[in-house]
Amino acid sequence: MKILTWFRRLRDRYGPARGIQVVEGDTLPPILPVRDLVLARDDGDDWSVGLRCPCGCGDTIELMVLEDARPRWDVAVDQVGRPTLHPSVWRKAGCRSHFWVRHGRILWCN
Repeated sequence: MKILTWFRRLRDRYGPARGIQVVEGDTLPPILPVRDLVLARDDGDDWSVGLRCPCGCGDTIELMVLEDARPRWDVAVDQVGRPTLHPSVWRKAGCRSHFWVRHGRILWCN
């Protein structure tokens, strides 16, 4: 199992960067893309960002980006469509992954 984790982290660092897809509505779709992030936007307001956990466990991660939500994340997209999230994502249950999303890349915390 450690070899799979090593390979995923190597692919996250040097493979193609993740992109972002925007969907209309205030909820995420039931099935998320394998690599890309999904931004739920309703009437021009960003609601949440969703992604599959990059560790490979397959869990869905939903992060709120509304101004009044607590906790909340900020999402930024550069000119070529690569997303950045702030602060880091730290799963307190399940696989307990801890990582940053910077310019479409997963940067793992040790």
